[in-house]
Amino acid sequence: MKIKTLIFTALIAISTFAIADTKMPSEPTDTTKQKNADVLHMLPFTNTADFSATAKDLVSKSDSLTIHNAKGNVVWNLDAYLAFSGNNKPAPDSVNPSLWRQAQLNNSYGLFKVTDKLHQIRGYDLAVMSIIEGNTGYIVVDPLTSTEVAKAAMDLVYEKLGKKPIVAVIYTHSHLDHFGGVKGIISEDDVSNKKIKVIAPKNFINEAVSENVMAGNAMSRRAMYMYGGLLPKNAFSQVDAGLGKGTSVGNITLILPTDFVNETGQKMTIDGVDFVFQYTPDTEAPAEMNFFLPQFKALCMAENATHTMHNLYTLRGAKVRNAKAWADDLHEAIALFGEKTEVIFASHHWPTWGNEQAITFLKKQRDMYKFLHDQTLRLANQGYTMNEIAEMIKLPESLSTEWYNRDYYGTVSHNAKAVYQCYLGWFDGNPANLSPLPPVETSKNMVEYMGGEDAILAKAQKDFDLGKYRWVAQVVNHVVFANPNNQKAKDLLATTYEQLGYQAESAPWRNFYLTGAMELRNGVRPLESPMNSASPDFVRAMPLHLFFDFMAIKLNGPAAEGKHIILNLIFPDVKENYTVELENSVLNYTRNKIHDKADATITLDRQLLDQLASKQVSLEDAKKSIKIDGDSKKVQEFFALQDNFNEWFNIVTP
Repeated sequence: MKIKTLIFTALIAISTFAIADTKMPSEPTDTTKQKNADVLHMLPFTNTADFSATAKDLVSKSDSLTIHNAKGNVVWNLDAYLAFSGNNKPAPDSVNPSLWRQAQLNNSYGLFKVTDKLHQIRGYDLAVMSIIEGNTGYIVVDPLTSTEVAKAAMDLVYEKLGKKPIVAVIYTHSHLDHFGGVKGIISEDDVSNKKIKVIAPKNFINEAVSENVMAGNAMSRRAMYMYGGLLPKNAFSQVDAGLGKGTSVGNITLILPTDFVNETGQKMTIDGVDFVFQYTPDTEAPAEMNFFLPQFKALCMAENATHTMHNLYTLRGAKVRNAKAWADDLHEAIALFGEKTEVIFASHHWPTWGNEQAITFLKKQRDMYKFLHDQTLRLANQGYTMNEIAEMIKLPESLSTEWYNRDYYGTVSHNAKAVYQCYLGWFDGNPANLSPLPPVETSKNMVEYMGGEDAILAKAQKDFDLGKYRWVAQVVNHVVFANPNNQKAKDLLATTYEQLGYQAESAPWRNFYLTGAMELRNGVRPLESPMNSASPDFVRAMPLHLFFDFMAIKLNGPAAEGKHIILNLIFPDVKENYTVELENSVLNYTRNKIHDKADATITLDRQLLDQLASKQVSLEDAKKSIKIDGDSKKVQEFFALQDNFNEWFNIVTP
């Protein structure tokens, strides 16, 4: 199975260092220049405390930071960003000044001291890796996305802090950028031999390998837009990801946890360091935890409190997150640890020092998510719809002027929609929206009603000249979906998207707009990922029941109509048996059962099933490694009904 169908960030990585756009983007218009200039007067740019914080207690950094894999391919290139967005460079007209500020803060890199015996490596990936010194060795928190960057980070630790063994690794939550590099710093043998503990929150395994399986291909394609992985790195294209610069593109691994945190208040002592955990499921991740270090008076907030408004809904697509649970757990963290905390560190960005500053930070992050939750529901209960609420809701000045509450990753707009969706779903109650026509048919009718393509484009150009970009995007999108061969329409829509991208404070919004513009101008250009296309670690970690769930999704229902196939599958390597039954164009399965009237019984290793289902090997090629008792034609027919997904489907054109 392809890793890209398993975890979204593997696809973020597709060509982070993409080839340059063959058609140049447009220049910022006067309207865009003015909008961005206005931002300079709206926000407290004279407050430069964050720049001091990102530079505080730097232990060491290299003159440049470009990391290669064993084949010499670049897997991380911070230098590409530093070349155009160094700290002393003012915001160009093509970037929202607030986002530019965040991008410059995220340029900070190297080994930093947080407090005695607690350090961080920042700028080596989207996430941050923390290092806690125990009595005899290191405890590593969140070993980044890929092995190459994790190893490079740990090499710097060894060089500057001394060579000591790693005694434990902590995964704070179930997102890939916090564990994928683990085999760059420890081996599975050392974990198996109980030399190293791997600690994670309850349900980590299931969430780590399953969050994006069911809609993985769609999420992956959209993630290319969200993180700007297809865009060049320059002031007209991808400048940042909000949480960090971007995601490394190296080798992704997983070592299964040995110990789990199951509840708030759970304590551990690891190599002389005391930990008090707070279990926070259904916040930023389905499986997540914070922890407090009493000896250091340091509170790790994982990804529950960072220097940005986070996503209640992520634009790549995922289940919405629980704003109330998130706010409640921040409130609980204050009650549990607030009085004792002298520094907060997290899995992204830089620490917050000082008790008063730490409490203020947590309170205002808490109140931001609670405001979004409570006020969205207040307006919903007054009858306002999702899109109306997104236009109406504004954070109070006491929250919105804090840099760590700005829209660099999540936004007030799409987070309010997430709260509405969480409680009320997609339907706004208006019968006209209950069963609308699909996009292409809607667009053709709209174009006809508006007087044809030429008439629309003439009016749209006038509105574009007036700076009405949101409206132009809506209208011209209908022309493109009605006639995707209308290059004039695509060019106008691309230019419109570029202006909206240049104005966006949110890095994902900017990346969505600019990637859409690029594909309107140049078409969809498939690129080969520089990573391995399959990850044995993820495949092995994926439970068989989840694998069969995914096979059920990949079943081509129309092609399966009228077919009835029953197969027994015996996996001697993992000592599991399953019966799968195809009937009514649906695939069901039963564990630990052998059906006495099955069409065939198949004995094979688990790894071979992965390859057959993803069509990496054919049944004919695999016959030497498979034992089939029964009708082999039914087996062939069964696997032939599995669809392969095209990850390069169109987004901005039909």
